[in-house]
Amino acid sequence: MSTSRPPFLAAVVQASPIYLDIDATVDKTIDLIGEAARGGAKLIAFPETWIPGYPYWAWLDSQAWAFQWVQRYVENSFVVGSEHDLKIRRAARDNDIHVVLGYSERDAGSLYIGQMLINNSGSLIAARRKLKPTHVERTVFGEGDGSDLKVHDTELGRLGALSCWEHFQPLTRFAMYSQNEQIHVGSWPSASLYGNHAYALGAELNTAASRTYAAEGGCFVLAAWMPISSEIIELLADTPAKRDLLLPGGGVSRIFGPDGADIASPLAEDEEGILYATIDLSAIAIAKAAADPAGHYARSDVTRLLFNPSRQRPVHSFGPAPDGELVDTDQGFADFEDVPPLEQLA
Repeated sequence: MSTSRPPFLAAVVQASPIYLDIDATVDKTIDLIGEAARGGAKLIAFPETWIPGYPYWAWLDSQAWAFQWVQRYVENSFVVGSEHDLKIRRAARDNDIHVVLGYSERDAGSLYIGQMLINNSGSLIAARRKLKPTHVERTVFGEGDGSDLKVHDTELGRLGALSCWEHFQPLTRFAMYSQNEQIHVGSWPSASLYGNHAYALGAELNTAASRTYAAEGGCFVLAAWMPISSEIIELLADTPAKRDLLLPGGGVSRIFGPDGADIASPLAEDEEGILYATIDLSAIAIAKAAADPAGHYARSDVTRLLFNPSRQRPVHSFGPAPDGELVDTDQGFADFEDVPPLEQLA
């Protein structure tokens, strides 16, 4: 695990999207990328389902009531390899910045909670999916697989990402730690959903999860949250009961060092802006000298993780090999075979 890379400035977005409007939110995304780059950042992190916004409507009433939002949400969800994708990758290239983007991914007839990792040349590092949507999220989104639990080498360091309550899955965390993760992006929605009705969804517990991830994994954690805007409440909360569940604010973005300490000044929960902090990978050596969870602090003779990192497909196509045997023609395909090449960024 190299710690020889120079320190760099990282940025974490705390903002609301232009809700259920992919075109306007992509424009806002590009503006925020430019703002962070002008501030000197080499990495910017966005919240969960930043495009086109989190489906709060799934939590507010019956599924029969929620169906009214489905078509609009699907139509405004993000397609990997689309023109929206290329616009954001161009912005990463033009601003010389790495981007970790949260979005609702549309793939054929299904949606997934996605995160895209883009390097400063505009190339796609990875497009991952949340392994297990949480509670009523499962009425909206499908699941990822083991191929989505991957840490990637970049010029900044070893970069990984998870969404929301993936940070509460102990084996998922351990799978990431075991890959020598140095910089972790946690993408979250708002901490004000359900207000005081569900402590488990609130700011205190979920901020603690990000802090614990940093200290447990011995890595830097960029936790990006998005406040609920008055426009979202006006659109979705059509009764007093819903307004009691969907409260304004809930932006609790943070940046933690590998010892779990805050290294950026937080914004107010209803404030939009960007947090900045210097990432110095040399601090990881000090943190891991005390406890390296997948190294000297592990006890593999007592507990071990069984991890299947392969991609799973519902359909495998077979064709004839030269000797007449049938072979799986899907084997060996790249993860992003349908993503337009970098030349199309021009």
